Amino acid sequence: MKRALPVLALTVAGLIPLWRYAPADVAPRTAGPAPAPTVSAVPGSTTRVVAGPTVDTEKGPVQVEVTLDGDRVTTVRMLRQPDHPQTTAAVPTLIEATLEAQSADIDTVSGATVTSDGYRDSLQAALDARGS
Repeated sequence: MKRALPVLALTVAGLIPLWRYAPADVAPRTAGPAPAPTVSAVPGSTTRVVAGPTVDTEKGPVQVEVTLDGDRVTTVRMLRQPDHPQTTAAVPTLIEATLEAQSADIDTVSGATVTSDGYRDSLQAALDARGS
């Protein structure tokens, strides 16, 4: 009986945060036509800069810009990314994997699955537009 009161008090204290928890309002990702990627070419060169569409994810918007020399990906830059520590840590890994693979066929970064998916979607759209 002496232990019952402290156990009950600690149980209630542990449940209070659960009762007070309110999930953030997150707008659902809507499937719709993605805006066309923007392509700009450097005059007199085979270098093109292609910005993929902005992909809305649960963590925030993701947009990739790819610089191509012919069909080779030379640089990748994040134009928009979620302000989240896991995303910030994942971006260099995603860019390195893209430069290695020379495609959007890259692995998901552990802990940044949502950002990785948005990155791949924007990247794939930019690479698809390279022939335009």
